[in-house]
Amino acid sequence: MTQSGKLASAAFLAALVATGSLAAEPPRQGDPQNRGHAFAAADYTQGKVLVVSAEGRVEWEHEAPNSNDLWVLPSGNLLFTTGHGVLEVTRSQQVVFKYESQSEIYACQRLPNGNTFVGECTAGRLIEVAPDGKIVSELRLLPPGQDGGHTYMRNARHLSNGHFLVAHYGLDVVREYDATGRVVFQVPAPGGPHSVVRLPHSHTLIACGDQRGEQARVFEVDRKGRTVWEVKGDDLPGASLKFMGGLQRLPNGNTVITNWLGHGHLGEAPLIIEVTPDKRVVWTYADHQAMKTASSVQLLDVPGNAVKGEILH
Repeated sequence: MTQSGKLASAAFLAALVATGSLAAEPPRQGDPQNRGHAFAAADYTQGKVLVVSAEGRVEWEHEAPNSNDLWVLPSGNLLFTTGHGVLEVTRSQQVVFKYESQSEIYACQRLPNGNTFVGECTAGRLIEVAPDGKIVSELRLLPPGQDGGHTYMRNARHLSNGHFLVAHYGLDVVREYDATGRVVFQVPAPGGPHSVVRLPHSHTLIACGDQRGEQARVFEVDRKGRTVWEVKGDDLPGASLKFMGGLQRLPNGNTVITNWLGHGHLGEAPLIIEVTPDKRVVWTYADHQAMKTASSVQLLDVPGNAVKGEILH
């Protein structure tokens, strides 16, 4: 083939990829022609949170024991859980917010009023904490003194309508509570729900683990609890799902998921996966030296204010 023919062929293939007529291969780390996403993630096993460049280089990290939830705030600061607490840390490693508890904590969220929402797992409490660390409101999901145990709650979100969306991991169920604690929505989540996201059209996106031998999966349900989309097990070629942790729904409809590789699966699959609605893998992160188990992720190249609910995470 002539040089001009090669160029024309390459241009034709590029056009097909751009228009969606031909699926692009997932970007490979270290390939300058295939940049990935810059992102922040929590590594539960190594006990730290990281910021990673689009080329896959770790650019920032901070100690965070058993971290399961994190946010990148509009300021660039990171808000994340630390096993029994929540920290907000600047990129210069300054701690500007701190909350500690005797309860295990796996959920946090900065609210528009400047307070921080915290889900206390073992205490079974959903609380709002002021910048000075004082609790200004609480909703008890368990009677005072009752211990929910290690698996009672994982991710939880304070919704814009004042309700709370909670992943009851050990109970295999996701529930939405109103401000009084009344259950207004419930959907079974076999395998143990780890993360939950309320989408703009009132659908709910759920990531599940591997409890009781269930296949790990991510699924989306409508307001009646009917599944309208899912990926599970070995649905994705080259990206076997082991235990699904963090989630982010992107403006283009793709879903970014963390593939937690604990329970005997370290190094066996990509840590972070971006999948299209038609179940094509378009990006993965799989540097198993830098990260062992990804439990939460937020992309840094997606526009939106996380505090205002513009990041679906």
